[in-house]
Amino acid sequence: MTIQTIGTHPVAIGKNPERSRDHNRRVVLDVVRRHGSLGRAHIAKLSQLTPQAVANIVDELVGEGLLMEMGRLRSGRGQPPIQFAVNPEGGATIGVEIAADHMVTVALDLSGRLRAKRITSLKDTTPRHILASFTSELSTVRKSVGSKLLGTGVVMPGPFEIDGMTSVGPTTLPGWAGIDAAQALSEACGHTVVVENDATAAAVGERLFGAGLAISNFCMIYFGVGIGLGIIQDGAPYRGAFGNAGEIGHVTVVPKGRPCPSCGQLGCLEGYASVYVLKEKLGRAGMPECEFADLERLHRAEHPVVEEWIDEAATYLGPMVAMLENILDPQTVILGGALPDAIMDDIIARMGNLPTSVASRRQRDLPRVLRGQTGQLTAALGAAALPLFDMVTPKLETSLAGLADIPA
Repeated sequence: MTIQTIGTHPVAIGKNPERSRDHNRRVVLDVVRRHGSLGRAHIAKLSQLTPQAVANIVDELVGEGLLMEMGRLRSGRGQPPIQFAVNPEGGATIGVEIAADHMVTVALDLSGRLRAKRITSLKDTTPRHILASFTSELSTVRKSVGSKLLGTGVVMPGPFEIDGMTSVGPTTLPGWAGIDAAQALSEACGHTVVVENDATAAAVGERLFGAGLAISNFCMIYFGVGIGLGIIQDGAPYRGAFGNAGEIGHVTVVPKGRPCPSCGQLGCLEGYASVYVLKEKLGRAGMPECEFADLERLHRAEHPVVEEWIDEAATYLGPMVAMLENILDPQTVILGGALPDAIMDDIIARMGNLPTSVASRRQRDLPRVLRGQTGQLTAALGAAALPLFDMVTPKLETSLAGLADIPA
């Protein structure tokens, strides 16, 4: 597949042979999604498909309810071209974030608009309880949306199937070691479910709907209960051989430092810069069970515990950013997840002058570090985005295996 840049947007180029029909359908959907409303001739120009191929594909997608006619564009002499856009009512995807202390369920329509959301606390994270809660929440959200379900994505904290690092500690899900989560969740709800690492899914969501929309190579440092990394490489998520790429929470930043809350090693990043550690510090200061709104309030009041944690997190995240730049050479590093925007902005500001790396170029189109734009729902939006991303993004034909069965 060829990638061409038009403006700041990398655009996938279609292939004209009939054997590439599925690829070409994704290209057309991707082009229309990115540009909003286009005529057939403009779609053909951007995708480099023949006008006849575009006409056939557009007719198919309109017939399936995935695209819709938007009327004619008045321009110059002659018959104005009919414009086409993604049909928001063409279907919905559901995303579920299963975290160590809560479950978030969201639904997105085909244009990526949030159609429903539910947030519930989890006191019991054993498989039996989670599977029952998952089935109930999924059913409720699906009924509230009403549109055809195009796929379901679920995100869970990693790492997956690593001896000594799986299902231990407060930032993971106890009891899931040895269980095929995708199979168990699929059987519970009766249709195929995609399971992804939470940080990777968050990066996918940011790529589709947030700060990464026009960025084809970026890293996303994701604040869940712990801390992880999502990697977008050439427009697609990089997962590693076993789905565990980006486990920066277990990189040693202080030799012989604090015990890690998850893996028991000493000096892990997660022991200094995670949301769990922030809430643990607040608990020791007499403020247990702090939620998102509480963190916003405490930050506005410049509470000393929050201020101390931000300083410490920035101290260790700055060198981590430089390390990621040297290893992966991203266009930028995005910070996002379960922290208020103001706290995220403060962390970025307090990183100060980042260590020198391969990203220390005078001419840059983007800052070295950006705050994400998808907010508190980042991981759940990313989960819902996974089936949608597969549907509209040609790069994922070879990048994500085993996604939900989506009508093609």
